[in-house]
Amino acid sequence: MMNLLSRSLAALALSVAAAAAHADSVDTLNSFLKDVKSGRATFTQTVTAPDGKRTKKSSGSFEFQRPNQFRFVYQKPFEQTIVADGQKVWIYDPDLNQASSRKIDQALGATPAALLAGGNVSRDFILKAQPSDKGLDWVLATPRQAEGSIQTLRIGFKGGELAAIEILDAFGQKSLLEFAGVVSNPSIPAERFRFQLPAGADLIEQ
Repeated sequence: MMNLLSRSLAALALSVAAAAAHADSVDTLNSFLKDVKSGRATFTQTVTAPDGKRTKKSSGSFEFQRPNQFRFVYQKPFEQTIVADGQKVWIYDPDLNQASSRKIDQALGATPAALLAGGNVSRDFILKAQPSDKGLDWVLATPRQAEGSIQTLRIGFKGGELAAIEILDAFGQKSLLEFAGVVSNPSIPAERFRFQLPAGADLIEQ
């Protein structure tokens, strides 16, 4: 009887500890959003087709500053730059020598950039802690507006540091962004979040 009781108490203790750990992942995200006003990192992105068989990989660098300023630079296998200056989001494709721009409230919505660099996460997402996996503590972020292009986001933390974002889009395609060399609250020059149209480039305004 005592052995059974001991096992039951141990199982209960583990369950309570796990629940607390899961709750802490949402606290970690909220602390990150509150305390980290700017950041930079390198990233690798793996995109997996809905059938789970085909994948594409890319890599680059990422910088952000709240509210609503960020810079994604894809370097491999193809170059592309995405810049948000707080008012508009610019996407530049050097191979086509073409840029497009949209107002930021139309371009962000419930996206990873909005979650990291936006000013009001609770307005756009429902947050829920998930079990730890592969050494990371995860938070599930579900867009409040279901008609968007994203089904869910998962944000992974290692300790208090942002480590990964997993995106499941409306077509069942999954994208995993894994971050390295994360620097929190660096001083980033303002010009990093300004887009200058290259000479001779076409501009499409949406």
